[in-house]
Amino acid sequence: MPPSWASPPWTNQSRSRELEFVLLGFSHVPSLRPMLAVLFLATFLLTLLGNTLIVMLTSLDPGLRAPMYFFLRQLALVEICFSLDVAPRLLVTLLRPGRGMFPTSCALQLLLVLSLVTSECFLLTVMAWDRFLAICRPLRYGAIMSLRLCHLLAATCWLAGLPVALVFTIWLFNFPFCGPRGIRHFLCDIAPLLSLVCADTRVFEANVFVATVLVIMVPFSLIATSYVMILAAVLRMPSASGRQKALSTCASHLIVVILFYGTTGVIHLRPKASYSPESKQVVSLSYTMVTPMLNPLIYSLRNKEVKAAFRRVCCGRQGSRFHE
Repeated sequence: MPPSWASPPWTNQSRSRELEFVLLGFSHVPSLRPMLAVLFLATFLLTLLGNTLIVMLTSLDPGLRAPMYFFLRQLALVEICFSLDVAPRLLVTLLRPGRGMFPTSCALQLLLVLSLVTSECFLLTVMAWDRFLAICRPLRYGAIMSLRLCHLLAATCWLAGLPVALVFTIWLFNFPFCGPRGIRHFLCDIAPLLSLVCADTRVFEANVFVATVLVIMVPFSLIATSYVMILAAVLRMPSASGRQKALSTCASHLIVVILFYGTTGVIHLRPKASYSPESKQVVSLSYTMVTPMLNPLIYSLRNKEVKAAFRRVCCGRQGSRFHE
């Protein structure tokens, strides 16, 4: 009789397959998967191209050295990381449906999603505070927004979400998962993973809700307060051109805030029973794929300095090639 540990290799493979998660994103529309894959691939490439261009322009052009463009570069880097975390796995799900992923891969994706969403919330808040200082405290703006403070705020935004994301990811993956491991989503998120847990998760869900309210609503309240004070300061300006210039520097950021918080709020603050997994996938696309693609377009099309920097960089490179 062979020892108990000498099991056939295919037995180990089947057991490992049982432990894998399978993303079932857009499984309700199998005929549309090829078209969706092409659409999301184009969105992914445009996101990388647009945000990389923002990073390059704000790094190379001397005219974009203000704190506003420093934080814009950080936002573009967050969007690049976010897209690299979500889009490749989404494309694999569409092109090779049924392919499993190990729990460690799923946990890593969840960790990065939670951390990057938190970082973006804080970064948008810092950008609103920067606009508040520039418009409402112009004489003290240069002294307050020093290069050291900008780097400190950026590092805080990048790292602030990591401890919270780490705690909830480890907590969630310590629960027992029972039955079929099909995740009705195109990414590993808390809500679809909770539906696979066969244990009491009420304490976990209550803590997730509290953390979500703090991460989303507190920054949003600070942003709203900043813009109320900005609007009050703008209305007191004597010249129409001054009011228009002040508002134009805030318009792009305000549009991005509305897009980001509008979609994340719908997903994370509504009761779970009020939407289907399919509708949640569609709304999730807004802040995971669409918003990262639109951010560079919003900032470049509405910002004269960014467009001027693009022309300077392009003309400078063409001129150097011509002289060579």
